[in-house]
Amino acid sequence: MSSQSRKNVTKRIARIHGHLHGIMEMLEEGRSYSEVLQQISAVKAGLDSAVQAIVEDLIDDSVAHLGRDKTASEVAFELKEIVARSK
Repeated sequence: MSSQSRKNVTKRIARIHGHLHGIMEMLEEGRSYSEVLQQISAVKAGLDSAVQAIVEDLIDDSVAHLGRDKTASEVAFELKEIVARSK
């Protein structure tokens, strides 16, 4: 993973961490479930965004290695496995 991508994903995960902490506080304060669900949706969207950034970087990296040390079949198989695990 490139250093820029790693920084980007790290920021996203930090934001998600903050949202999760906020959700715990909301539950402890007795906030409404609709407010809690809104924050949970934000966490899910943040995780999806982080996964997308990682997969895009992985695709770029895999294409860069294509032909040097991996065949197209190996790259395709690896990418399919990773995408399947991310769901």
